[in-house]
Amino acid sequence: MKILVVEDELALGEQIVEGLEHSGWVAELSSDGIDALYRATSEPWDGIILDLGLPKLDGLTVLKGIRDENVTCPVIILSARNELTQRVEGLNAGADDYLTKPFQMIELVARLRAQVRRSTGNASPVIQIGGLSLDTRTSKVMHNGESIDLTALEFKVLSYMMHNADKVISRTELVEHIYKQDFDRDSNTIEVFIGRIRRKIGGDVIKTVRGLGYRINAD
Repeated sequence: MKILVVEDELALGEQIVEGLEHSGWVAELSSDGIDALYRATSEPWDGIILDLGLPKLDGLTVLKGIRDENVTCPVIILSARNELTQRVEGLNAGADDYLTKPFQMIELVARLRAQVRRSTGNASPVIQIGGLSLDTRTSKVMHNGESIDLTALEFKVLSYMMHNADKVISRTELVEHIYKQDFDRDSNTIEVFIGRIRRKIGGDVIKTVRGLGYRINAD
């Protein structure tokens, strides 16, 4: 899962990125409103954390621009503006949640996980598909009652697919959601990850849709 962090205070922004990556996310930082609006509307994201007090273009304008371009991923406002009218304005502009500064990283991660789950139709913190389960709080994967040991990238591939069960996902889409933009990407490595995951959870869980990509069936 890939998250855009929009924060002009660089030390704080880098702290948030580090915290998200420690929790298993792919996170990238944008530090001004113009760059944030461009990136939010031109790249695929699973969630956006948005400060309001941004240079060049304020956060509410960025948020409205995101929604005007039909970007539907969850947006959590993270701002020092804590008046009721300001929180209501942010939510009415299209935010899914509003967290005020100062904040605890553990709460931000929990809110983000909840919003991403709901955006993909998964209300429970544990995503269950047949004998396969993924606990979004602990990143623990179980298959038929046994714990499955996955590498970080294998987990990101499986997590994205389980969040989007029944959807055919191309190799390109997987690459876009498990790597940072500046990473040397190679969609062919996805086949390697899929092969490794199949060996660990069984070859019948992830289906190959010839010419299109892969799918995990929810039923």
